[in-house]
Amino acid sequence: MTDTPTLEPGERLLASFSGNRTTYIKEHVMLAALGSFLMAGVLFYMGNPHAWTGVVGAVGAILVRGLYVAREQLGFTWHLTDRRLIGPGERSISLTNVDKVNTIFSAAQVVTRTGDKYLLKYQEDTARTKAEIEQAAAAA
Repeated sequence: MTDTPTLEPGERLLASFSGNRTTYIKEHVMLAALGSFLMAGVLFYMGNPHAWTGVVGAVGAILVRGLYVAREQLGFTWHLTDRRLIGPGERSISLTNVDKVNTIFSAAQVVTRTGDKYLLKYQEDTARTKAEIEQAAAAA
């Protein structure tokens, strides 16, 4: 969903948030490094003389996963209006229902007053994304 959503009469589009390709790649490199370290450690601990295969397996798994879901994950766009946050799959969160916005690595997590949680993944600048949503929610 990258197109501008259908807005209600009088509703204004303030910002759009899409996944950033560079951030996506950096996060997957970090996951591959962490997975490599953990898997090699587990294999070494188990006494496997070929602990290096944990590195190969982890990098391979993260690479395949990253390539497989890249188009989908980077294709998600969230739209912020003066009334709501509109996400992929017809999700719509009223700004009056936004309780808080957290940042988790490259994602902004929107938590609603009803306890629902939504992730805006692979944001280039999570602090800016968080600030824009919080500002719009405070004004709503």
